[in-house]
Amino acid sequence: MSSKTIESNQQYNTAKLWQIGFFALNNTATNLYMFALAFVSYYATGIAGLTVVIVSTILTAMRVFDGFTDPIIGFIIDKTESKFGKFRPLMILGNVILAGSILLMYNVTHLLPESLQIFFFIAIYAVYIIGYTFQTACTKAAQTVLTNSPKQRPLFAIFDGVYNTVLFAGGQIFVASYLVAKHGGFTMSLFTELNTYAIILSGIFTVLAVTGIGSKDRKEYFGLADSNVKTRFRDYWPILKGNRPMQMLVIAAASDKLTLSVLRHAVVVVMLFGILIGDYELSGTVSLVTMVPTVLIVFVGVWYARKTGLKKSLVLSTWIGLIAFSILAAFLFMIDPTTISLENIGFATIVFLVLYTLGMGFGGLPSALVIPMIADISDYETYKSGRYVPGMMGTIFSFVDKLISSLAPAVVGFAVALIGYRSEFPQIEDTLTTSLYGMTIFLAFGVPIIGWIISLIAMKFYNLDYKKMEEIQEAIAEIKEKSEEKKKTVV
Repeated sequence: MSSKTIESNQQYNTAKLWQIGFFALNNTATNLYMFALAFVSYYATGIAGLTVVIVSTILTAMRVFDGFTDPIIGFIIDKTESKFGKFRPLMILGNVILAGSILLMYNVTHLLPESLQIFFFIAIYAVYIIGYTFQTACTKAAQTVLTNSPKQRPLFAIFDGVYNTVLFAGGQIFVASYLVAKHGGFTMSLFTELNTYAIILSGIFTVLAVTGIGSKDRKEYFGLADSNVKTRFRDYWPILKGNRPMQMLVIAAASDKLTLSVLRHAVVVVMLFGILIGDYELSGTVSLVTMVPTVLIVFVGVWYARKTGLKKSLVLSTWIGLIAFSILAAFLFMIDPTTISLENIGFATIVFLVLYTLGMGFGGLPSALVIPMIADISDYETYKSGRYVPGMMGTIFSFVDKLISSLAPAVVGFAVALIGYRSEFPQIEDTLTTSLYGMTIFLAFGVPIIGWIISLIAMKFYNLDYKKMEEIQEAIAEIKEKSEEKKKTVV
């Protein structure tokens, strides 16, 4: 049966464009907190008084706790069925927890006695993790009910890519060009203003996301509906062990996440623009200049995904990002980086802008494509075993998301400690040394290159291409149709 026949028989669950656009804001809502927390190292070391190594270690060690909470929350999502749906209550709960934990973390930690600061910081960060898991896991899990059309699923990446481009580029401009100048550096007043905006905007985005998924958050869209195989907690391990596409996508998603988390880390941005190039404010301006091309890249990538499948689009975009950053890293060793300036645009500036845009645009696209691909692997599991476990799939990637997000500060912290920064992070006014030069290139471009190579290797063993997903959706539709016919016969 062709895909056109399937579409005409309405065997695909399709969504309105505004529903996809609204629901994509759920990811933006959690990314707002991730962006705000990217500066937590400066708060913890500069205001609370914790050391670089302690902060980096805490942010990484908390993932042990996270490893216990993720499968539990995934199980809760899979078992949740209320009159308000499966996903909406947990999206709202997660956002409320996030807001509360950020307010407590930034407004109480530095007021406590020094002996209690570490313990309080750890406890509140643990609460933050729980809230983040609830909301971000729903972003991934609810893809299964939003739409299952191979031509529609990639559309999520357009909205997600545009939103995140505006968030991270606009956010960097806001912090570098406005907040830092207004508050005289990473001061308490800066964190208060930044977090206020994050909490308000994230709350608004969550309400819009809940509206977008509203009509889809019903049992008829949950896998095989009434024919789903019941899943117990002990069934999770066999599922994890037997789902090869999920394993390969986890590796690819983890390497891509580390790439972007290190690249966007506040300290790495300071090292690249503030010290190596010598103009920290340029980081915001470059983000603005590259914003439109980056958005266009997202449209091109999704157009390609709708024609050839999500896998092929991810692989091609990763290759382009890898090549662009490899050339850029070599180029920065050959020139004087301080000649890169938008006030006196020359050859060095043009080459930097072109390669940086290609690397950030195409290299960042896979992170948007991974989210609808998670729905593909969840549908693959339903097709293979009859089990509908989007919560488990969502929390696996939520765990990877948070693990790598906090591994990035550890990588950055230990990397700069190796070149002598043990009590504080590199500052904008620091002198550029040879070791700082090399470490900046490694963190900004070397880590992304390594991550993309790992992602490409993983995709060699990922078999859910366009043709396979058509086969899977057709099989699921037939099972549901037979189940409905059987129910009618019984009645």
